[in-house]
Amino acid sequence: MTQELTDLKASILEGRYEDALSLVDDLEGMSKKAILQNIESFLSRMLVHLIKNKIEQRLTNSWAVSIRDSLLKIQALNIKENKTSFYINQDEWESYLENSFEDAIFAASVEVLNGNYTPFQLQDMVSRTEIIVAANKLLSLT
Repeated sequence: MTQELTDLKASILEGRYEDALSLVDDLEGMSKKAILQNIESFLSRMLVHLIKNKIEQRLTNSWAVSIRDSLLKIQALNIKENKTSFYINQDEWESYLENSFEDAIFAASVEVLNGNYTPFQLQDMVSRTEIIVAANKLLSLT
């Protein structure tokens, strides 16, 4: 990103405004991608705890705090600078949850019942739809 900023400054100083606008578009795209990756990381973390909760049939204080923290971080990251729109709209969460579910299964397999199950076994033990519905309900609170 440093190179893009240097190029942007040079473009403006040299009066190459179309090049500068193109660089601004690139920088906006890079920023949005980074924010979405951050959101997906917190989605995965939340899903891990929902999977653990479902399999182990318990909810520790640590898991509850992690789920809450993930939701708060997602909420903070998801709102755009204008404070009136979002990077991910309410009706778009399901596709992001679907994409994050695989990562969450692999991460949860290490934690659920001390890592006694492979990711594939764990995936057979939990309802993907049920976990995603639960996550969607939590996200609707943000």
